[in-house]
Amino acid sequence: MAERRMPGRAAADPDFLQFNDLTCETVGGKVIFATDEWFAPAQNLLKREPPQFVASAFTEFGKWMDGWETRRKRISGHDWCIIQLGVPGLIHGFDVDTSFFTGNHSPHVSIQAGCLDQLPAFTLEGDRTGMAASDSQMAAVAKLGSEAWPELVSVSELQPGYSDCCHNYFRVNCNWRVTHLRLNMYPDGGIARLRAYGVGQRDWLSVSTNQLVDLVALTNGGVCLGYSDAHFGHPRNMIGLGRAANMGDGWETARRLDRPKELKVDQRGILQVPGWEWVVFRLGHPGLISSIEIDTNHFKGNFPDSCRIEACTLTPEEEAQCIRTRWNSGKWQVLLPPQKLRSHHRHHYSETELTLSHPVSHVRLIIAPDGGVSRLRLWGRLTPTTAASINQRRPTSKL
Repeated sequence: MAERRMPGRAAADPDFLQFNDLTCETVGGKVIFATDEWFAPAQNLLKREPPQFVASAFTEFGKWMDGWETRRKRISGHDWCIIQLGVPGLIHGFDVDTSFFTGNHSPHVSIQAGCLDQLPAFTLEGDRTGMAASDSQMAAVAKLGSEAWPELVSVSELQPGYSDCCHNYFRVNCNWRVTHLRLNMYPDGGIARLRAYGVGQRDWLSVSTNQLVDLVALTNGGVCLGYSDAHFGHPRNMIGLGRAANMGDGWETARRLDRPKELKVDQRGILQVPGWEWVVFRLGHPGLISSIEIDTNHFKGNFPDSCRIEACTLTPEEEAQCIRTRWNSGKWQVLLPPQKLRSHHRHHYSETELTLSHPVSHVRLIIAPDGGVSRLRLWGRLTPTTAASINQRRPTSKL
């Protein structure tokens, strides 16, 4: 029987979980060094999918585990690895997930961070199960001086991998760009996943006012700030790389219970329903949106009937107020009027179909009555006014 998610329990989740996972392998995150990977390789830490447990699965090195697990240490020191972020940016919190590591989890952990001007030339390739760092790898990684990187999470106790305590959350105050992480185990053991939630940072000084940019893309600093429902898939998935791999790689809501018993449509064929679902994004940088793509890829029997998009420009103080009031703001203006949607289809809307001709900083996608969208692309340009403000960009506000 499915486990019911109670409202009180959801409210206890850290607010930074709405941000993007900057280390996930689907956005290019990778482990470039690990001291030991005897039972399970460190690259597993960055998998998008939740950890799994297969009781009967063994390798020649021992029990198969869906995470990073080192051997029982019998020499001095402790185990650690270096992770290269797929999207460099500001980090607001971590989830150190010990799922299924119940008698073999790492008892303590710390996390350090670095911002490297040049990416290290070394990396780890192939299945590393049963392996440990060689002398040459140890010598190469020593040049990074990672032991002196600033500490984002000091040495902290980890809970074992039972379902009621496996998510070890750590909120951090990091107002500088991070490119790499050093994850330290004390002294050894297993960790299933590492999620580093934050906001990507792009060098906007290199972007001209003539360049067309997806202003909401994860890689450009777009971030989800609020939503009405995410029962089957989080809306941050919509600003991910490429097209969605499957329905789970998009935003999908539950079916609304206020749908009429018999559905009716207007003259355009759009369902007339009393309710809708919404999600708010802050753009990576304010800009003038000139074209939109809404992709319902994979959503064949559960796509929304229709959508519309609203937009506005907010100061940091106004954004904070909107977060407190669940985005009940009078500043929203229609950017894209209501549009009928199709299943499993890329919908493109050109500048002639949009109704705003000034730069915006926030958008709200509204779908009716419910359903799933796999990707949202907002193509636009920086205006001379917004480009001039790059050096005075506001700090990322807390949710």
